[in-house]
Amino acid sequence: MAFDTPESRHFTRTMMRAEMLDAETERALAIAWRDHRDEAALHRLITAYMRLAISMASKFRKYGAPLGDLIQEASLGLMKAAEKFDPDRGVRFSTYAMWWIKASIQDHVMRNWSMVRTGSTSSQKALFFNLRRVEAQLRREAGDMGERLDEHQLRERVAQQIGVSVAEVEMMSGRLSGGDMSLNARQSGEDEGREWVETLADDAPGAEETVAAKHDQLALQGWLAEALDSLTDRERLIVTARKMSDAPRTLEALGGELRLSKERVRQIEAAALEKMRHRLERQGAGVQALLA
Repeated sequence: MAFDTPESRHFTRTMMRAEMLDAETERALAIAWRDHRDEAALHRLITAYMRLAISMASKFRKYGAPLGDLIQEASLGLMKAAEKFDPDRGVRFSTYAMWWIKASIQDHVMRNWSMVRTGSTSSQKALFFNLRRVEAQLRREAGDMGERLDEHQLRERVAQQIGVSVAEVEMMSGRLSGGDMSLNARQSGEDEGREWVETLADDAPGAEETVAAKHDQLALQGWLAEALDSLTDRERLIVTARKMSDAPRTLEALGGELRLSKERVRQIEAAALEKMRHRLERQGAGVQALLA
């Protein structure tokens, strides 16, 4: 369906006004579909969460893909989620579906990126969608410690944090830099045209995502507690001080307390976070959606 016609816009408005399911109803519908292949239950479940698919699709407009295509891909991800969802795992369907919807949209964006053909491996996807954010984070952390990273040091740290090779970071950085375009450019090339930045979707969470986040907060806290318990005392201290404190401590401060170099503290932190990630992945796609 093309999403630039009056009929399609009516469809979108209708989906955004669909019912919001409580946890008990959602679970009953999911069980009816899983155990009895009840298509009416499936239709109701999908319809209720199309607003989530549309909301998430709109956040990827900045990559240049038509909104209609993004919504179609989001719908496919939503249907895959309904097919694979296990209502006995204790996670809301909306939380589980978010992972599948996001994965489907990201695959589409990467396949159709107008200037960059990046492939679709997990490492390439992680780089494509996270490279600039991680670079900014690492520069900010280095600045807080009075360090100045050169390009090679930055790429080494990006590679370590994302879990890819330095060569992959260099290749993706070059490709993305080649495709950069000012968001303040006029769409029409004329003074009265809108700037591209005006077309970007608001990243603020919608009502559906807010409800899901509140419901699954306790589950996430339990999973994080288990992951923290898998760490050594020193690893737990570093991760808690760096990532779970209202006033995160610097590598230098922790190094002084533990009698370690800043670089050694950073290495321990990276290894501990990787250990936690593997532990959390055992919980399945539901926890990946919460941590995305």
